[in-house]
Amino acid sequence: PDQISDFLSAKNNDTLYVTNFFATWCGPCMREIPHFQEKMEELKNQPVKWTFVSLDKRTDWSTEVKTFAEEKGLTENIILLDGAALGADFFSKNFKNWDGSGIPFTFMRKGDKTDEYMSMMTKEQLDQKIASFGINAENSAVSGENKKSK
Repeated sequence: PDQISDFLSAKNNDTLYVTNFFATWCGPCMREIPHFQEKMEELKNQPVKWTFVSLDKRTDWSTEVKTFAEEKGLTENIILLDGAALGADFFSKNFKNWDGSGIPFTFMRKGDKTDEYMSMMTKEQLDQKIASFGINAENSAVSGENKKSK
């Protein structure tokens, strides 16, 4: 938990950190992952760091979580966190609104600006939240090519 707290803390740089807390047994979590994957590809040349924190039981790490990560191509983006090791102070120390009572939960930080969203995010909501940090596809080469073809 302390390492995750350090990871979530403000960084003095221009990067947007998008951290999604999920579990493989969570239906809404699994339904929103494709939106994140699409956005990851769309913004691959932007200063955005994507992390998915699995709250699956430790016994599922080498089975369900490993299979999910490999199938989705997210092996490099997943952090395993033993939810049973989290005390209430973990949530109050790191988040304004989330008390750990439900997932999916997405935390975004760029410098001192943060955004917290508890529930499944639609593609449009994800787009809006990322754009609110000044990051959008219009800055990327892929989108620029798409605009020219319209």
